[in-house]
Amino acid sequence: MPITITRYREPAQAGVPFIFTASEFRDGTRIPGTKAGPKAPRETLRFHLEAKGAQVRLDARGSTARRRATFHDGIVFSQRPVRPGERVALRVLRHESGWCGGLRVGFTRLDPARVSAPSLPPFVCPDLEQQSPTWAAVLPEGCALAGDVVRFWVTRRGRLCATVNAGPRLLLRKGVLMGAPLWAVMDVYGTTKAIQLLDPTASVFPSTMPRAVSDETLQPEATAGEACIICFHHAANTCLIPCGHTHFCSYCAWRVFRDSAKCPICRWEIKTMVPVRGPPTLRTGEGLLMRMAD
Repeated sequence: MPITITRYREPAQAGVPFIFTASEFRDGTRIPGTKAGPKAPRETLRFHLEAKGAQVRLDARGSTARRRATFHDGIVFSQRPVRPGERVALRVLRHESGWCGGLRVGFTRLDPARVSAPSLPPFVCPDLEQQSPTWAAVLPEGCALAGDVVRFWVTRRGRLCATVNAGPRLLLRKGVLMGAPLWAVMDVYGTTKAIQLLDPTASVFPSTMPRAVSDETLQPEATAGEACIICFHHAANTCLIPCGHTHFCSYCAWRVFRDSAKCPICRWEIKTMVPVRGPPTLRTGEGLLMRMAD
């Protein structure tokens, strides 16, 4: 079923939005030939309170989105347009096993204030992309576990990029059409059960352990040969950076990072942590990773 939009039209000229004030477009880019004026402070990103999937429940502030049941109908939008290069930061609060695939992120020209929530499709990929000017992608497997911090943005060249914790930049897709306001769109899909929008300038690993990570019951149980060497129960799914040791579950790795910030195996200082999948691997003599998450 097509999305119902109260009012939406393409720009009158290619590359020129139809909504702008003074010398700036609504998305903050300048009109060609005008001088840049003082920029207004950016409003903190929140989820749009009305335009959301049928299974989504938001907190009162609009900063946390939770999917109640099933694995779909979890689409949410930012409440304002996002500028090119502006980071959208979120933390995965809960990971639910038993589903295939997880969090989707991207951008859309749809103004959520003009979208009828009941007409939203169950999936952002491919449904919303096929029905509207929307560009989204799934994060690589293992990159949206409980406690992970995801930052994503679109470049001025129309590339959708992301980072997970302090990991390398990921190119998720190309071809995002620029020249008009873009709202962030997220799909709380599959294994991703709940997410929280963050200040994009905040530290990846705050001093307080995220609630989802602190709950040991959310950690996956290990199979033969893949158990965490600290608790011997949960799956080893976390890599310490820069040494590269991957013998720890995310819960135990977090405790080590918080308490001593030194790898229990080699005693190297831990700079950050990233999720991994598959059996544990050893580091090289230079401390570089033999294998990283896909």
